[in-house]
Amino acid sequence: MPLWIPLTIGAAFLQNLRSTWQKQLTSELSAIAATYVRFSFGLPVAALYVTLLVYGTGAALPTPGAEFLIYCLIGGLAQIMGTVLTVALFAYRNFAIGSAYVKTETVQTALFGFVVLGDALSMGSVAAIFISLTGVMLISSTRSALTFKLFFTSLLERPALMGIGGGACFGVSAVSYRAASLSFGREDFLMPAAFTLLSVMILQTIAMTAWIAWREPGQLTATARNWKVSFLVGLTGALASMGWFTAMTIENAAYVRALGQIELLFAFASSVFLFKEKTKRLEVFGVLLVTAGIVLLLFAR
Repeated sequence: MPLWIPLTIGAAFLQNLRSTWQKQLTSELSAIAATYVRFSFGLPVAALYVTLLVYGTGAALPTPGAEFLIYCLIGGLAQIMGTVLTVALFAYRNFAIGSAYVKTETVQTALFGFVVLGDALSMGSVAAIFISLTGVMLISSTRSALTFKLFFTSLLERPALMGIGGGACFGVSAVSYRAASLSFGREDFLMPAAFTLLSVMILQTIAMTAWIAWREPGQLTATARNWKVSFLVGLTGALASMGWFTAMTIENAAYVRALGQIELLFAFASSVFLFKEKTKRLEVFGVLLVTAGIVLLLFAR
């Protein structure tokens, strides 16, 4: 099994945990502050990871150039904007519409990857991505009473536009991170991915600390007051990012993000087996489509 597959599955599982704890913070923190803890509390974890690679494996630190820094800056800012838009959707009564549109990230990642890096997809992979996307939409519609008619008629409403924007931001960030890691031109992948992650988190933490200190100074105190949950968000977020960054250094970002939709299967399993929630036929069909899309992706790529 190619290494990028278990890395992506592990990253998706950890991201599901991170999202759960991050959602808890939205009642105590603003959308921007809830986003901020993901980077500020995750930064020490990323730094420790790079340190362990240097002293544990003897891997040499890369020498960053202008291309690397530009991609890190673009990717870091895009990820911040995507996360802020996604977290901000919880404040809307019809946030499910926006959340569904965020899932178009996989398609947008494929487009950005082709334009920026020339990462082409096979016809089978394109079909797999759209099959999974259809399954994601079915699950979202079933859990939130969102109909397909409402999904399309709400295209120009703010939550939908925020969702599309969030998906685009995540697509840009994924491709930018892959481009940043590949800019070193090294055959190894662990250190380029780790160094890219650390560099991005430094930029994100500095930028968001400055912004919050200027616009929402009280939120810095609030993040410290909620340090326990913030730490869990930062820890799981950093560990998930290690998986994402490494997988996207090895493989096409569109494939990685498409396989990452397995996160929905984890959430579905939790609702059924842990919380004993009832499921609907359409939801089960959506899960089967996501599963079929993932299986097709692994064999068609």
